[in-house]
Amino acid sequence: MWFRPENESYIATPCILLYPDRIEENIRRMIHMAGGTGRLRPHVKTHKIAEVIALQLKAGIERFKCATLSEVAMVAGAGGTDILLAYPLLGPGIKIWFDLLNRFPESRLSVTVDSEAALEQLEVFANQKEKVMDLFVDIDNGMHRTGIEVNRAQPLIASIVKSPNLNFRGLHIYDGHIHEEDPSERKKHCDGDFEPVSALVNHLEQEGIEVEELACGGTPSFPIHALHPGRTLCPGTPILWDAGYERSIPDLDFLPAAVVAGRVISKPKGQICLDLGYKSIAAEMAHPRLHFLEHEMNELTNHSEEHLVYKSGKARQLQVGDIVYALPSHICPTMALHEQVYVVRDQAVKETWKVVARKRTILSQPPESDQHKPSSPYPG
Repeated sequence: MWFRPENESYIATPCILLYPDRIEENIRRMIHMAGGTGRLRPHVKTHKIAEVIALQLKAGIERFKCATLSEVAMVAGAGGTDILLAYPLLGPGIKIWFDLLNRFPESRLSVTVDSEAALEQLEVFANQKEKVMDLFVDIDNGMHRTGIEVNRAQPLIASIVKSPNLNFRGLHIYDGHIHEEDPSERKKHCDGDFEPVSALVNHLEQEGIEVEELACGGTPSFPIHALHPGRTLCPGTPILWDAGYERSIPDLDFLPAAVVAGRVISKPKGQICLDLGYKSIAAEMAHPRLHFLEHEMNELTNHSEEHLVYKSGKARQLQVGDIVYALPSHICPTMALHEQVYVVRDQAVKETWKVVARKRTILSQPPESDQHKPSSPYPG
C-alpha cells in the first residue's frame, strides 16, 4: 500500500502522484547501471518537471536531453548546464533558440540536425547573430523517424566543420525500434544496427574530425550501450517507470514512482466507471492502458474523453467515491496531460509540483508592426 497516501481525501481526481524517495532510488540505479554520472544524459520528456531535474542535479547528473523548446527552458532554468534538443529546429523555433542562448548563457545548449536544408537555416541565423551553434548530427540507424542515413552523414558533418559559426559536437543515435523482450535478442539487434555508426566514427577520426560525444539509445537499449564506455546514455522512463516497460523490458530493475489516481463516479449495471478518460491517460496505445494496483480489470467496456468503464471481480467492494490507483502503460505522454502532480512523502501528500514543460514550445511574438494586424476576418 506504498502508493496510497493517508490523507487521500485531499486528492482531486483524476491526477498523478509522484514519490520522490522512489525517484531518487531510480536515479541511483541509473547511475549504477551507467557506471557513473558522467555517462548519463537522461531524457526529460518523461517527467517535464523542474523539481525532478533538481533531484538529478543533486545526484551529480549535469547533462540532459529534451524533445521540445519548453523542456530546454525548463532544464536550463533549473540549473542544467549541458542540454541537448534532440528534435529538428526549423522556422520560428530557430529565433526562440537564440533567445534561449541569450537567456541562459551559463548553459551549453546543443541541437540535432539531419539535413542540409535545416543546416542552411541554422547557419544563416548563426551568422546573423554572430553566435556559434553546437550541433549533433542525428543518425538514423533503423528507427526511420528523424536522422540521416549513416552513409550520407559525412558530407553533412563536413559542412558543419567548415562553417565558422557551427560547432560539430557529435552524433545522436536513438534506436527506439529496438525493444525485444529477450535481452540477448535485444543486444544482438542493437549491436548489429550500431556497426555502421562505429564505422562512421572511425572514418571521421581518421579524417581528423573529433566526435566529442555519442548520445545513444533510450530505455530498452540503455543496458546495452552501457557496456561501451565511449557512449553517453539517454534513458528517460526509468526516472518514473511505467507498466509498459515493466511488462516488455523485465530485465530492467526500476521502481514505479508515478501513480495515476481516479475515482469511482458511477456503477452502471455492476460495472465500475472511473473519471480516468483519455484526457488524463495517454490513449495512443492499445489497452490495457492502466495496470490497477489493488484489483484487476476483467473487461474494458468503454474508454472515452472523461470516462473509463470496465468489469471487475471486485466491483462489489468498490463504492461510489472510492479512489483507485494504477500504473499507466506509458507515463511520458500521460504526464503531459496534467498541469500539476501531487507529491507523496512519508505516506502523505505534502505538496504539488507543476508540470511546467508540458507545453510543446515557447510562443514567439510577431514584430511590433504586425501585432495590431487582424489575424482573422472574424471579430471577437
